Amino acid sequence: MTGRNGLVSSIRRLISTEERLRRTHSTSPFEQLRHQMSDVLGDQGILKEVIQPGDGPPVPENASVIDVTLAGLELGLMTMRKGEFSRFLLQPKYAYGEMGCPPLVPAAAEEQNTVPLSMLLEVVNTVRSFGNRCFNQSRHFNKDRYKQGTALLGNRKTQSDEEKEKIKKALLPLYLNLSLTELRLERPRKALKYSKKALEIDSANTKALFRSGQAYLELHEYDSAQHCLISAQAKKPFDTDINNLLRKVAMCYKESLDKQREMYSKMFRT
Repeated sequence: MTGRNGLVSSIRRLISTEERLRRTHSTSPFEQLRHQMSDVLGDQGILKEVIQPGDGPPVPENASVIDVTLAGLELGLMTMRKGEFSRFLLQPKYAYGEMGCPPLVPAAAEEQNTVPLSMLLEVVNTVRSFGNRCFNQSRHFNKDRYKQGTALLGNRKTQSDEEKEKIKKALLPLYLNLSLTELRLERPRKALKYSKKALEIDSANTKALFRSGQAYLELHEYDSAQHCLISAQAKKPFDTDINNLLRKVAMCYKESLDKQREMYSKMFRT
């Protein structure tokens, strides 16, 4: 009886192994990962596998974590402890949505133009938030995130005037962010390019006018700088930044004219 039971057990183990191998080969790598990961929220949206356990309590709710761009990843990080090393598997709704964020994050199943515009705008907002976080840390490669956002919106084939207006509204802050970033990088011509794009969307936008004034000042085009800043001042007459920059432009303009007069004077004397 013992020998027979041992044989039955061996056959069962063999069948179980073959069945497991069959399932493994027929599923995707992500499906294979699921079986060894824990469910963080209980809806299978955020799965976690602890590679190396940590010590102490989890991350406190009021802590800040650098460069977190996905809601799912942030929620996952809040479960980690000091010294812990884990990996996470996120469903699209906790990441970039079904349309992904090419080229860094591939689309899930649908083409971009078939995805609801609201989802696309949500993705763009996530990308822009990441860019803002980098900018606040003086890491100016954030402009790549802003450019990624403009590319996602630019590739969208709009179906109605309402969609076009929503896309323009989403593009405006991206152009303003790009203009400011280029100014910080001391690239006034590129900054001016993006501020002009913003003005094409909203010709009375004070931030776009202010950015243009900053760029023109750096390019020593004082007439144009003054024109933009006076237009901005008309919208916000008591804005300190606008008024201070206007005074700076006026001083630089005067110094430039004085140097020209001195140069012409020397030429005529000669």
